[in-house]
Amino acid sequence: MLTTSPSPAALRWAAATAGPDALVTGVRELGGGMHAATHLITTSHPTLELVLRRFEPGDDAAARETRTLTPLNGLDGFAPTLLASDPLGEFFGEPAVLISKLPGTGNITPADPFDWACQLARGLARIHAIPTPAGWDNRFTISKPPEHPHVLTQWDRMQALPLVTSHVDYWSGNTVWTGEQLSGVVDWAAAALAPRQYDLAWTRDDMILLYETPEVADAFLAEYQSATDTEIPDMHVWDLWTASRTIGDVHTWSKGYVDFGRADLTGPELTRRKTNWLAHLEARI
Repeated sequence: MLTTSPSPAALRWAAATAGPDALVTGVRELGGGMHAATHLITTSHPTLELVLRRFEPGDDAAARETRTLTPLNGLDGFAPTLLASDPLGEFFGEPAVLISKLPGTGNITPADPFDWACQLARGLARIHAIPTPAGWDNRFTISKPPEHPHVLTQWDRMQALPLVTSHVDYWSGNTVWTGEQLSGVVDWAAAALAPRQYDLAWTRDDMILLYETPEVADAFLAEYQSATDTEIPDMHVWDLWTASRTIGDVHTWSKGYVDFGRADLTGPELTRRKTNWLAHLEARI
């Protein structure tokens, strides 16, 4: 991930997008990101707030986010609006998108974790209900079969499940809140058609890392099933797949949690929590 501040050329691109007379008056890094370098750009003439997301040269994330955000068109305020896109990095050497700023801030330390989880469930149900955008052919693909032996026995059935519009990185750090109310979802670069269980397992895994025991994650699943009138009978194998394939990388996720106020979730602590969750799931096979 890029760690540099936006270059003067990047800021000129942002200002030109804001308007012919716009001047950049502020640049602030937005925390929580683990892929894009994300900065809030403020301008005068007109007074605007834009979010600049920059990626490493050669990364196709800007192109993918462009393909997703264009047909979503802000999703009635629940997703950012695409303002400008440079997927090849032609303007200043880095692939980038400029998007609108959603109201609110990140919230991974809610006052009521169960209400928070239920709101996340209803937000995900809203995403999964989006009709497949016209011309949108990005289907989530797995580069290699699962290594866990139990998941492998279920793999053909898992891949044959119906596909829905999916965020594919729906964790608490990619949501914004106004007070204690969910107001939007960000970071749509990975969005694709996938079984609904993918997003569900990913979010549940995040909740395990935050709360260590499954009660909040189970409340999230129950609310999702209620909101969609859909029973999810095979959640265990999806939880198992998600935990087993990410246990080697989870220590690298610490920055995202620390940036949002969970300084206790160090790399070793995340690994410990994930290891315990995986053992819990394996005991239920």
